[in-house]
Amino acid sequence: MAGNSFGQLFRITTFGESHGEAIGVIIDGCPAGLDVDLDYIQGELDKRKPGQSKITTQRKESDIVKILSGVFEGKTTGTPIAMIIPNEDQRSKDYGHNVDVFRPSHADYTYATKYGIRDHRGGGRSSARETAARVAAGALAKLLLKTQGIEILAHVSSVGTINAPNVFIESAEEFLEVREQNIVRCADPATAEEMIEFIDSIRKQGDTVGGKVSCYIKDCPVGLGDPVFDKLHADLGKAMLSINAVHGFEFGSGFSGSEMRGSEHNDIFIKNADGSIGTRTNFSGGIQGGISNGMPIEFKVAFKPVATIMQSQQTIDGEGNAAEISGKGRHDPCVVPRAVPIVEAMAALVLADHWLRNRNSKL
Repeated sequence: MAGNSFGQLFRITTFGESHGEAIGVIIDGCPAGLDVDLDYIQGELDKRKPGQSKITTQRKESDIVKILSGVFEGKTTGTPIAMIIPNEDQRSKDYGHNVDVFRPSHADYTYATKYGIRDHRGGGRSSARETAARVAAGALAKLLLKTQGIEILAHVSSVGTINAPNVFIESAEEFLEVREQNIVRCADPATAEEMIEFIDSIRKQGDTVGGKVSCYIKDCPVGLGDPVFDKLHADLGKAMLSINAVHGFEFGSGFSGSEMRGSEHNDIFIKNADGSIGTRTNFSGGIQGGISNGMPIEFKVAFKPVATIMQSQQTIDGEGNAAEISGKGRHDPCVVPRAVPIVEAMAALVLADHWLRNRNSKL
């Protein structure tokens, strides 16, 4: 199976399955001498782990990460960094009913057809459990970016048709403090309460709902990204679309920009008080010509409703015969609260990779 690695200079390879012994990641290309804050890495994993609240899956995983290599006396050595996260709360029996039945909108059919075999226990390699390894690697990338003053911040901006107002981020600390005060991870408290109530009502119906995560990258320098195939927004788009359940990505003005005129949409350049160049508006989302322009990078990621629902559905089995299936086990009624750290992690991996590329592009 190809496609288990991501990045060029800051490169990761993840491994493991949902119901295997463990999941993990190998990080190659992280510069030597970076202070490794294990508590920070664990804190990022804690934001993604299951069993957090009534609106997330009740699978109980501590997601305690262990670093096996590449770190000595609290600093990276420049060699490959291996991280492993044991699986502790597998209930493979919950998936005995779909050994030979294809769950609607899951990877069961495509996986079985492509490889001739599939792990029916939670989806195996195609499970969102794999994203814990990305969050661990992304946390290290965020530590690297922090040394350059770059901050990556995301929150749940919509659930179903409930939309939070635009959030102004004055400081990362205040933003995170407000976001983490509610279980849905929305930075607008009033909207958060409405979202939580709605998700809980959907859960009680045995159904699921989708939503959006908005991400902001502050203090990104000018010059990250390349103008043709390796555009910064193209790599961000690939990173986000590689996350389980993601069905949409837009940056800056996004799809609404197609409804505007050029005279409205153009970001007029200005000289800031500190002498730097900026723009009066930010419809470009901080990226122009595939290269960061120094303005905040802004994008949204749309997640579909979780495919496993606690209702009976019609499907077919491996022989093409009609069958019926009903969701069992422990699943999220809405994935976006736990997706926030995943979005941040994948953004960090892209930015760290492009920061290293940009550093090496000049004599």
